[in-house]
Amino acid sequence: MRRACIDIGSNTTRLLVADCHGDRLIEVHQDRSFTHLRRGLTSEAEIEGDKIAEVVAVVLAQLEAARALGATDVVGVATAAVRQASNRDALLEAVRSACGLEIRVLSAEQEARLAFSGAARTLGYVPAGPLGVVDVGGGSCELVVGTVPDQVTWCISFGLGSGQLADECLPSDPPSAGELADARARLNRALDGVQPPPVAHVVAVGGSAASLRRIAGPLLDAGVFERVLNMLAAQRAFDVACEFELDIDRVRLLPAALLILEAAAERFGAPLEVGRGGIREGLLLEVSDG
Repeated sequence: MRRACIDIGSNTTRLLVADCHGDRLIEVHQDRSFTHLRRGLTSEAEIEGDKIAEVVAVVLAQLEAARALGATDVVGVATAAVRQASNRDALLEAVRSACGLEIRVLSAEQEARLAFSGAARTLGYVPAGPLGVVDVGGGSCELVVGTVPDQVTWCISFGLGSGQLADECLPSDPPSAGELADARARLNRALDGVQPPPVAHVVAVGGSAASLRRIAGPLLDAGVFERVLNMLAAQRAFDVACEFELDIDRVRLLPAALLILEAAAERFGAPLEVGRGGIREGLLLEVSDG
């Protein structure tokens, strides 16, 4: 069956259309828009009206694209920024009214479980022991440990994503050495005392991890983190975006995302393989399971 998932995230609103055959998922189409919903939150944690309208328009366009491609079942989810919003019901009702689509707001635990399931079930092999997953979002990040295909045994979510870290600590383009040091210190405070259980393998998922694959390949280790961070600290985002055919919005987030992935790799004590699936793939496979 051809299904689709629309994911309203803190940085992007994303569409995945895929053919689901039991435990197999074949991608048909992906689309994303940098809606930066997290930036639309006021000091009272309310989503601004203009931002709600922007997100609704994007969701409607993605829903129409999914249906044009023959998706018979479309599910919608939202993550950290909507989860944190005091008026999230206003966004959910606006989407429902304009699109006829019910949006499910994921808890941090549900987000972690789906990220793990999507990463594990698209891995292509079974690791010789527990699997670790790092999901870097715009408004939160999850570290997860479990066994293939979908049994989570440990997880933690911390409310510091690439969008917030970039906006609050890395305003310059390119970021300065002092800004990078401040961002690392902020991360260390957020992850103080976090020690995941031992794992045999670790996978990184999310839009920033996928973009780093284009820059550095599928394996992110200490040498890659150092080399790519040096490049991002030496070149303007526009130049990096042109060189690697990436969205400039994504490149502006990459230094923050890279620091988060580096910190996660240090705590897992292992390099990170860039995964092929995450929350959206996990959700569509879960729906396919019935």
